[in-house]
Amino acid sequence: MSKPSAPAKSNASGANASFDDKSKSKDSRYANIVAARAISDVVRTSLGPKGMDKMIITAKNEVIITNDGATILRNIQAFHPAAKMFVDLSAAQDIEAGDGTTSVVVLAGSLLGAAEKMLEKGMHPTIIAESFLKASAKAVEYLTEMSTPIKLQDRKTLERAATTSLNSKIVSQFSTLLAPIAVSAVTRLLTPTSTNVDLRDIRIVKKVGGTIEDTELVEGVVLNQNVVTSGGGPRRMEKAKIALIQFQLSAPKPDMDNTVVVNDYRQMDKVIKEERAYILEMCKKIKKWGCNVLLIQKSILRDAVNEISLHFLAKLKILVVKDIERDEINFLSKSLGCKPIADVDSFSEDKLGYADLVEETTKAEASIVKIMGVKNPGKTVSVLCMGGSHVVLEECERSLHDALCVVRCLVKKRALIAGGGAPEIHVSRLLSQYAHTLKGMEAYCFQAYADALEVIPSTLAENAGLNPIAIVTELRNRHALGEHNAGINVRKGLVSNILEEEVVQPLLVSTSAVELSTETVSLILKIDEILWSR
Repeated sequence: MSKPSAPAKSNASGANASFDDKSKSKDSRYANIVAARAISDVVRTSLGPKGMDKMIITAKNEVIITNDGATILRNIQAFHPAAKMFVDLSAAQDIEAGDGTTSVVVLAGSLLGAAEKMLEKGMHPTIIAESFLKASAKAVEYLTEMSTPIKLQDRKTLERAATTSLNSKIVSQFSTLLAPIAVSAVTRLLTPTSTNVDLRDIRIVKKVGGTIEDTELVEGVVLNQNVVTSGGGPRRMEKAKIALIQFQLSAPKPDMDNTVVVNDYRQMDKVIKEERAYILEMCKKIKKWGCNVLLIQKSILRDAVNEISLHFLAKLKILVVKDIERDEINFLSKSLGCKPIADVDSFSEDKLGYADLVEETTKAEASIVKIMGVKNPGKTVSVLCMGGSHVVLEECERSLHDALCVVRCLVKKRALIAGGGAPEIHVSRLLSQYAHTLKGMEAYCFQAYADALEVIPSTLAENAGLNPIAIVTELRNRHALGEHNAGINVRKGLVSNILEEEVVQPLLVSTSAVELSTETVSLILKIDEILWSR
């Protein structure tokens, strides 16, 4: 029975008495754990090939249907700081590996659950956090040992990894089409010394029309915009000389809003005549350099083009595409070998791009502008993604992005491991054996960490409608007998050699998930109070 505390003699002693009270830090810690685990439980049902999908209604009343962990967490409103840490955890995994965004949050939730049980037994959170970090380093070591080194020339292996990633998506039935596209897109950007790939050099252009089967890797560049034909200009141009301009082909406007009063029709005629002369002069300067394809950046100051300029450009046989976004400028200049032109007087031959053909075609009732046969192409890739609706297109793009990230992971760390829960069970067994060699509280922490890893195979089985206890028990037995590649075959509903089923994933996805989840859990455990600043 605790002694009643002595009455405070002064303000200073009263402050010390409140600091010594451990119940406040305990409440803060448990509040953090509950909030973070709630986020983990949200995405847990979306894990694996048989995972469920989430329907998200955004603030603009747009509908998103997805089972991608990063997308789900990015769009939900998390108010608690610890819950926001799990959202950031998923984003960090998305940046580092691109795939495994659901697994990393589920694993972190399981580790927090294990830590909570040890806290209840009276263990100090710092000891738990430090032991977990040591266990994660050991887990990464075991994962690296069981991995298989690969060569980037082995295209079939790369496609197997991309297919495994796509199998857990809504568009899984099209994995045989999308996986080769992802592999081709990334391998085109590789050089003999590549250790990474910038996915900003791969652009996915979405067009509503047809089905996902119409998705293709384009030999050239595809534009999001359509050709402007309202002035009667051409839709097709052979031997194209392409200019990417950042100025507007319309009458100049003052910076401030104002009104000009014209009280004589002769003055009105003079204004119109001056405008036509100004625009005609600009169009003639563009044509003087032989330019016959004009890509015009979107403007917020005034109209990029008007009816008069479109009329003159049509007469000069110049194909026009307007509303090029600011963030597309770098990609297009790199792809077409041209330089952005900021002023009509700075036109020159070396700033133009050259291509065999620029044309607007129709595919599955969608208008598509293609630039083919670029003379000095940069290392960029365009993918034309098609689908029946915006919801399908958005999910197809997210799935393709994950597949691209998987192939990029294999460029960064050239090793594969089995999927289907096999690595988690393997590491769990080895960590459990290692825990027996330790003493004191560290041994308990290592054992708890090993048990927490079983959440991945358990959730895979649960989401596939299987008995998780029976499946995980059989999985442990098979691994104990030396079958290190035994995993959950969710299609057949049993445990089998997962490598024979061609279910593989990059080593980087698993190691990154283990490291990031452990770091986040350690961070949450060391918080003993939440303070609000003014």
